[in-house]
Amino acid sequence: MRSRPTSRLNPALATAAALISLAAAAPAHAADETAPARSSGVFLTVTGDHNAWVRGVLLDCVTQQPGHHPHMAEACAAIDAAGGDFDALPAKKGICTKQYAPVTVSATGTHRGKPVSWQKTYGNACEMGFSTGAVFRF
Repeated sequence: MRSRPTSRLNPALATAAALISLAAAAPAHAADETAPARSSGVFLTVTGDHNAWVRGVLLDCVTQQPGHHPHMAEACAAIDAAGGDFDALPAKKGICTKQYAPVTVSATGTHRGKPVSWQKTYGNACEMGFSTGAVFRF
């Protein structure tokens, strides 16, 4: 009878296994230290009926980066007046046609450190404009 040779671990394989186990033992928080800082602001979108068109803009009332929202100061003042609650935006009175051409608006992000996730559909752009003022006027 022949004896079977005993298996020996390849030195290169042993080194690779050791390196993998060391990498797995690295602290989990190490990646957090290099993560970029969270951006502030609320990303606003207006979408036409059946997603026929979409437009969006970043509104940052904290850093007030110029060039993003054409009515930034007025929009920030309206959101501040509503306490960050988009359902409580100061509405203006006006007359709109009853034409049904729905538009959906959304706000996602942070406003003055508070998380925002809001969406609403209006019967048409005129109705949206009177209900949201300068916030979605872009």
